Amino acid sequence: MDTLALDIRHDWTLEEVQGLFALPFMELLYRAHGVHRAAFDPNEIQFSSLMSIKTGSCPEDCGYCPQSAHHQTEVQKEKLAEVDRVMAEARQARDRGATRFCMGAAWRSPNSKDFPLVLEMVRGVRTLGMECCVTLGSLDEGQVAELKAAGLSYYNHNLDTSPEHYEKIITTRKFQDRLDTLSMVRDAGIKICCGGIMGMGEAERDRARLLQELANMPSHPESVPINLLVRAKGTPLENAETLDPFDFVRSVAVARILMPRSLVRLSAGRQGMDDATQALCFFAGANSVFFGDKLLTCANATTDHDLDLLARLDMRPQELTPQDLTPEETRAHGGPVPQDVGRAVGA
Repeated sequence: MDTLALDIRHDWTLEEVQGLFALPFMELLYRAHGVHRAAFDPNEIQFSSLMSIKTGSCPEDCGYCPQSAHHQTEVQKEKLAEVDRVMAEARQARDRGATRFCMGAAWRSPNSKDFPLVLEMVRGVRTLGMECCVTLGSLDEGQVAELKAAGLSYYNHNLDTSPEHYEKIITTRKFQDRLDTLSMVRDAGIKICCGGIMGMGEAERDRARLLQELANMPSHPESVPINLLVRAKGTPLENAETLDPFDFVRSVAVARILMPRSLVRLSAGRQGMDDATQALCFFAGANSVFFGDKLLTCANATTDHDLDLLARLDMRPQELTPQDLTPEETRAHGGPVPQDVGRAVGA
């Protein structure tokens, strides 16, 4: 890592953020890459794996989501997955190189019947030496406390878009509702995974406002997923205009400058990106990806392709280290884990 001093701020103005978006493309990437090198190893990518543990019938009306009960889509409804099945997928993800296992449930908020099983899943994933993230919708203070006690590493709750564009995408939950849930999670000492979706018909100003909201939180989200809209058939946004790839890369670069120590993750939409676009995103500061053939209900770039791309770029996945594993899991994993790749700052 370079020695450039990092400017950690929580008081960005909209004009400042728009000014970053307005920079010449190469100048913006140059600045973002300098910030990235100061905080992270630029040749290392953190792998996360995502599993849908409860699919479909969500009462929310998010315009991008094929799991909404408000939309006529091809998604098959599934009840909460069994704990053993989740643990099997988590082990498989770890053995393929994931250091974080994420679980998503299509709920407005967890119910009392299923929530204890989710806590069991969280505890189980943590015994594997992996970070654990869940996205379960809105929470109350008691649920947050139980997730913290179970060892949850991250809670994902995306803002999705700017406050001004939000009601064009979602009407069943207020923007402030999301902020309130994030505040409870942060106050409990759980790390936050929070980002948004690009390409939902928003203007560049909306992308700037979204990133301003994230950067001006009391502490930056430790993980910032930047999603590219997957235009799911049957959703209100299935015919949304395709976002220029360079505009997407700009969003990644601005996120890196605003939140220097956050992991910036390429999330949904990677299966539609060419390798050159992904390489530009990595240069601009993206240093985490979801890998595996499926993200909740949509297709994803294959694991083999991801590993091949990293090899072609002389990059490497972040690795598990001995302190991530219990003695039992270290033995099950095949003995000591190589230590030549250190943890990324802020992971």
